[in-house]
Amino acid sequence: MPESQTVTLQLTGLSCASCVGRAENALRGEPGVIKANVNLATGKAAICFDGSLTDTDRLAQAVSDAGYPAQANQAEDPSTQADSDLWRATLLAAGLALPVFILEMGGHVIPGFHHWVQNSIGTQASNLIQFALTSLLLLGPGRIFYVKGIPSLLRGAPDMNALVALGTAAAYCYSVVATFAPGLLPAGTAHVYYEAACVITVLILFGRLLEARAKGRASSAIRSLLKLQPKSARVEREGRLADIPIPELRAGDILMIRPGERIPVDGTVLDGHSRVDESMISGEPVPLAKAEGAEIIGGTVNGTGALRAQVTRVGANTVLARIIQMVEEAQSTKLPIQGLVDRVTIWFVPAVLVIAALTVTGWLFWGPAPALPLALVAGVSVLIIACPCAMGLATPTSIMVGTGRAAELGVLFRKGDALQRLQEAKVVAFDKTGTLTEGRPELTDLSVAQGIKRDHVLQLAAAAEARSEHPIASAITRAWTGPMPEVARFAALTGLGLSARIDGVDVLIGADRLFDRDTLDLGELRKTGQAWAAQGKTPIYVALDGRAAAVMAVADPVKPEAAQTIATLHEMGLQTALISGDNRATAQAVANQLGVDQVSAEVLPDGKVHALDALREAHGAVAFVGDGINDAPVLASADVGIAIGTGTDVAIEAADVVLMNGDPTGAVAALNLSRRTMRNIRQNLVWAFGYNILLIPVAAGLLHVFGGPLLSPGLAAGAMAFSSVFVVTNALRLRRIRPGGSSPRSTPASLPTQIPKASGA
Repeated sequence: MPESQTVTLQLTGLSCASCVGRAENALRGEPGVIKANVNLATGKAAICFDGSLTDTDRLAQAVSDAGYPAQANQAEDPSTQADSDLWRATLLAAGLALPVFILEMGGHVIPGFHHWVQNSIGTQASNLIQFALTSLLLLGPGRIFYVKGIPSLLRGAPDMNALVALGTAAAYCYSVVATFAPGLLPAGTAHVYYEAACVITVLILFGRLLEARAKGRASSAIRSLLKLQPKSARVEREGRLADIPIPELRAGDILMIRPGERIPVDGTVLDGHSRVDESMISGEPVPLAKAEGAEIIGGTVNGTGALRAQVTRVGANTVLARIIQMVEEAQSTKLPIQGLVDRVTIWFVPAVLVIAALTVTGWLFWGPAPALPLALVAGVSVLIIACPCAMGLATPTSIMVGTGRAAELGVLFRKGDALQRLQEAKVVAFDKTGTLTEGRPELTDLSVAQGIKRDHVLQLAAAAEARSEHPIASAITRAWTGPMPEVARFAALTGLGLSARIDGVDVLIGADRLFDRDTLDLGELRKTGQAWAAQGKTPIYVALDGRAAAVMAVADPVKPEAAQTIATLHEMGLQTALISGDNRATAQAVANQLGVDQVSAEVLPDGKVHALDALREAHGAVAFVGDGINDAPVLASADVGIAIGTGTDVAIEAADVVLMNGDPTGAVAALNLSRRTMRNIRQNLVWAFGYNILLIPVAAGLLHVFGGPLLSPGLAAGAMAFSSVFVVTNALRLRRIRPGGSSPRSTPASLPTQIPKASGA
């Protein structure tokens, strides 16, 4: 078995989709590389490789040799320094380009300006000034295009920098000949195009600056998550309190968390009472009560109470660290839709060079006089306008913003391709217990016989059940909050119920078969219990001193948000299903109450997989939402598995998407995010490909052939920069997505959380 390892490299020099393809090819060409994905939006390469055949250093060297310097384990985000460098380069380039632009183009704005230049400093002096300033600009801030573009051209793998370098060099060199040796050019063609080289450089640098700032905003979700953890923690060691740096904490340390402080790492409360705001982790806006035994999560904010807690997880094992890892992995994933883009862009730049050469040739042979400068303008415009930046940014930027926003809403896409697969779902199937229901039984109804007091029978039943270990017993015990009387005698009746003597009263509690055995008449209580049983509840009868006194109903209550979740999914055009191991009557009752379309009940874990396969065959792709350990097989076999984050680690590890709180409306949010993100990606791809398909012919001079204008290189540079900025800005709209399908926390009338007033009290 190969020793599979993963590493993330931070690359520099990626400027377009062609760069991405060549960096990936360089990595995949190394022995032992199993998979390599390069993300233009983040500048990172995620590599899976056989550690026995290669290592991180060799991989970094391979991609560096391809022209994209790489570093492993980048400790800090380099984007801030890069932004500063781009700002300085753009401002310097603009300062040098402005006089050139004014000298050459001022006459188009100010009448008589050209005559003033000719009469004051002369045309040749003007050309010399433009030459000097343009030379400084191309040797200074514009040098980056030549340093990166020319080597890529010589390697036979031209990228965007090569296109810009060729375009600006052509305009500059032609202008130099026109300035110093005009006799070498045909008569009437000795024009200078210094302003084209300057404007192209400034606009592309400015476009890169806007793009970098927009990409920085796109990755803000990860940065905001990283900022959640404080730098130090107040720890109790050897009887003293000390501020300890977070990296030095270890499991078992005792934390002292003051009111209003951010909780440093995961732990368990030992002392104190407070409410903790976990919205930044789960998206749940209501602070949660914390007391002894409760778990707390690093990065969340303590409320008004002080807490003393024991550290349970540190470092990469904390919930926050796992969230960050999941988001980063999702953002580095390539969606299936990206495959088309990769296949196109790897050949795109060479194709553009061919088109530019054909454009120049066509103008020279068939263009009107003066053909040479017109050919130059058209060729340079084609080179500049056809940059594939927007193609490379279309998919990864949307993924980065979409998954980041999802994390802020408590939805974690563990696998980035789940974004694409989830929006293809036709059916959403749910587990019942713990997913659509609360996951533990509660006393929902109580009816007493004539002359029996409700509180009295509940008190005696709770006291008796407190001795029992049956799950239903705890529901009855929790329903009584008053003092418990002493139990003088207790006996468990296997498979039937229990008997006890409390305060001089003989108490018998159990199913109807217990009372049938003892020939004790249940009267009207039996009809009430049977009606509740038809609703999926479990009826439990109580007798006091040999007389039927009450019937209670215990059920697993439906979560308040479940009905709205199902209704919203129907509004989205999706089928819903319930797949449960519970008995058919209970499962059908829950399905009827919520409006679920199809029910599969009394199925074992393997049977759940078969039920899911049947749904897939009948309707198409299926998303499954579950939380229990027995849901792991079906979560893994679903087209998209969605795990409730309050469930088991096994279920979460088997899922593609994790909902950080126990609210099933998170499934609606996940579907909404998937649909919106994929729609955003399609918009970006249509723009990126449509832009090039439409504007390359325009840049080549198609409009001029029919009497229209010839696109100037400066306008071509502006259009190219705008294209990339448009794609990134469009992706940023995903940050405005609000939680979808949320519903008020109201309880369905058919399952009250408070026990109704007893009849006949």
